Amino acid sequence: MRALCWEGTDALAVRQVPDPELRNAQDMIVRVRRSATYGGDLPLLAGRVPEAATGEVLGHEFVGEVVEVGPEVRRHRVADRVVVGAAIACGACWFCRQGLLACCDNGTSDVATEPEWGAPPAGCYGRPARLGGFAGGHAEFVRVPYADVGAFAVPDGVDDDRAVFAADAAPAGWHGVELAGVAPGDVVAVWGAGAVGQLTAAAAVARGAARVIVVDEHADRLRMAARHTGAEPLDHRSVDVIAELRERSGGRGPDVCVDAAGPPTGPTRWPAGGPDAGVALREAVHACRKGGTVVVLAGGATFVDRFPLGAVTEKGLAVRGGARVGPDAIPALLDRMARDELVTEHLATHRLPLDRAAEGYALFRDRADGCVRAVFTP
Repeated sequence: MRALCWEGTDALAVRQVPDPELRNAQDMIVRVRRSATYGGDLPLLAGRVPEAATGEVLGHEFVGEVVEVGPEVRRHRVADRVVVGAAIACGACWFCRQGLLACCDNGTSDVATEPEWGAPPAGCYGRPARLGGFAGGHAEFVRVPYADVGAFAVPDGVDDDRAVFAADAAPAGWHGVELAGVAPGDVVAVWGAGAVGQLTAAAAVARGAARVIVVDEHADRLRMAARHTGAEPLDHRSVDVIAELRERSGGRGPDVCVDAAGPPTGPTRWPAGGPDAGVALREAVHACRKGGTVVVLAGGATFVDRFPLGAVTEKGLAVRGGARVGPDAIPALLDRMARDELVTEHLATHRLPLDRAAEGYALFRDRADGCVRAVFTP
């Protein structure tokens, strides 16, 4: 089959790779219909993930059609259309039984992350095998482990371009506001107007936040966020962000600040971050009101220097992290999509065949031509 493979720093190519096969009784094979670019791939593309191996198949978010099921798969049948959660969880370990599917002990393939993270999280599609990953969805077919736990039927009224964002981007945004406990009347600030940032803003609006403010430096993304989520755009190039956020929150600062800017990938101020990857996070900590909550949605294996620990302790802030999201939120999000309460297809600014996936990632990496996400069709 054809698949998009990592070939080295700034090098991607569509190659012929072996077709996936069932390995366990709970596996199934999915024929991919759509897959989307993902910000967590950018450090990999930039050569900042030493665990990566040449030939590994990328692709974090995908939707497809079931073509084969293992003997213990009960919820899915051949020809079902499904969206597959990006995190791979067994559903039976201690963490899964506590409802912490993103922390699953059994979802990883091979792990070398203890020095960075202290303990391995759940597995993930499209990440290096040594970081607990599995072959990804930028391919014609994908093996889906623990299929009854991580894959969900797509309602007939939800098209593929909408459903693909239920794999991870939408769950990440909704998970972020749940971690923060966003409540009616809150003021919420979100750093980053990419797909996850916009979907975080949409989730905060849906939970009744009085004001939702999205901070970014890209005018086209800020306009998109305002148009599709109802959030207030804030271009950090033209204002003092912290002072402006206090002005918009009665002088206190936002109740909730969410860093959805993503991991460092290059030389710009943020969301790429460059050698100083913590600018957005520090800004969020300093902007948040006393007793408020800061949520970090993406950090990868990043070590952030000059973290304002004193501000966290003296202001009594709660800091929550939620980079890898368990699949349990997906059914409710698909229901919202079916009722047109959650619209995501506008985030697919570029649609390309899989054979042009390297081009799509270049657009995504450089934010060229207004690219928010590129979506591929095998």
